[in-house]
Amino acid sequence: MLAAAGWTVQDYRLMNLSEGRAQAVRKFPGKFGPADYMLYADGRAIGVVEAKPEGHTLTGVELQSK
Repeated sequence: MLAAAGWTVQDYRLMNLSEGRAQAVRKFPGKFGPADYMLYADGRAIGVVEAKPEGHTLTGVELQSK
């Protein structure tokens, strides 16, 4: 869905913020575990997305959102 919306999706270990204006970086490391996606716009971090399958509860992953 991110790619369909115009984001360049890439893995953290291979991230290259110069590949475009909107980057979604998979498995970005954080204090409470990796975020599913760290979003960058024009090279600046703007948000985090926790992408879970429909029906998946957020129990156990709520700390990642902090």
